Formats: sequence, structure tokens, C-alpha cells
Amino acid sequence: MDNRFNVTYITFDGHVEVHRYRYLYFAMMFTVYILIISSNFTIVSIIVIHKSLHEPMYIFIAALLINSVLFSTANYPKLLIDFLSEKQIISYSACLFQWFSYYCLVGSEFFLLSVMAYDRYVSICNPLQYSTIIRKNTVSMFLIFAWILPACEVSVPILLSAKKEICKFHLKGILCNSTVLKLHCVSSRLLHIYGLVVFASAVLLPVLFILFTYTRILVISYRCKGVRRKAAQTCLPHLLVLINFSCFIAYDILLGRLEVDFPKIVHLIMTLQVITYHSLFNPIIYGLKMRGIYEHLKRLFCKRV
Repeated sequence: MDNRFNVTYITFDGHVEVHRYRYLYFAMMFTVYILIISSNFTIVSIIVIHKSLHEPMYIFIAALLINSVLFSTANYPKLLIDFLSEKQIISYSACLFQWFSYYCLVGSEFFLLSVMAYDRYVSICNPLQYSTIIRKNTVSMFLIFAWILPACEVSVPILLSAKKEICKFHLKGILCNSTVLKLHCVSSRLLHIYGLVVFASAVLLPVLFILFTYTRILVISYRCKGVRRKAAQTCLPHLLVLINFSCFIAYDILLGRLEVDFPKIVHLIMTLQVITYHSLFNPIIYGLKMRGIYEHLKRLFCKRV
């Protein structure tokens, strides 16, 4: 704690040989961050520029990619600063804000993936009613809720944690996530129960809903040969993104609640994968697997060549 300014600082203990390899870490993660921003915004720009892609499915993809950039921006700048700093510290208030941003954007990701699954379900299973169900107002409403609902859910534990006294000032990690709960002097049963409720509503229910909708789509696609190809082209990318993101987030959330002492290097690698893979994976999957986007990407790079 800095008594001059009455600021409480938290030290990150999750870095491995950071003083020895600081410039290597910085160069690698800075390159990844630039790739994340450029690849995601390339796809978003293509969707914005070309009117043929101004459809709900592509609008939701653009929102998902923007969310990925926001998620990376909530983590990478601080991480890059820590690599070049003598001490890897953060104020408790900034730590709570990073915690809020982290899980708020995670919740938004699952909400958007659920909306995309519903959009595909209506498009493939009820094509004649698609235009009446998925309207502009409906799309706008989904996008607003995608960021407002997770923010409301995550703000409750953040506000409660801000009022709790902390006795530990060392965090086993490289960023602020659910492990912040371990800093409290007294473990709050209310916070743990509420966290499980949020996990069920923001992660588990969306995943179950997505699996249900894609199961229905697969059943219908096998009955109708004309729908099979369309289902494969549009649903496969969504499923790949869902599986990739769900595995890493499940690890991240459970780590903060289970008393498992992983080696520091394992924890570091897994955390870097959580904040890197899906943000870098999404634009590649949607750029290569979505035919409408892929055609415009091919034209863009062919012109430059």
C-alpha cells in the first residue's frame, strides 16, 4: 500500500523469468496484439464496406470480432507495460476494473454466439419466417443486450469486492480475473454463490442453448439434402469458435474457485492462451469458412498482389 496517496497495490506473481526475457515477451505479445487488431478489423471493414454483407449473420460476426478486440485491449496494454517494468503491480481499483472488463466481455462473447446460433436456426429451420423474425430492430436489440446484460451481471461482485478488506497483496497470475477473490481477508459465501449463478446464466445456459439449436439444425439438414451444405458452411465456424472459447474460459473460471496449485509456467501458458487464441482464431475461422467474407478477402489480397 502506498500511504502517500492511500492506494493499495497488487503484485502479479504469475510471470516467469520476466526480468531475463522481458524484451522477448514484449516483442512476441506486441506482435500478437497487432495481429489481433489488424485481422479482426480487416474482417469488420469488409463487412461494413460491402452492402452485400449487411445481413444479420454478418453483423453479428462483426460485433463478435469487435468484442474480441475490446477483450484484447482490456488485457494486452497492461501486460505489455508489465513486461518492461521493474515491478509487475496494479492498483486495486484498476485490478477491479480489469476484472470487470474481462468477464463482461466474456459474457458478451457467449451472448453473441447464442444470438448467432439462433439466427442460423431461424434461417435454416424456418426460412420463410426469417425476415419477419430477424428484423433490424431485433438485431439492434440483441446487440444492445449483448453488452448491457453481462455488464449488469458482472458489476455486482465488483461492487461488493470494492467494499471488502483485502489481506493478501500478491496475485497468482498475470492479470486480474476471478483469482481476485483469494485476496479477501474473509471468503464471501455470497460472492461464490452469485458467481456460480452468473456462470450458469452467462456461460452454461448459452452453451446448452447453442448445442440445442445446432443439434436441431443437424437433424433438419440430414432430412433435407438441399439444406445440408448451407448448414455446414454457416454452422461449422460458429461451433469451432464456441468449442475453442468454452474450453479456455472453463479453465479460467474454475481455476479461481478450485484450490489447485499448478506450476507457474503452466498457469502462464494457459492464461496467455485464454487471451490470445480466440481473439486470433475468430477472424481466421470466419475469414476462411464464411464464403461471403472469403470471396471479398480473396479479391482484396489479389488486388494487392
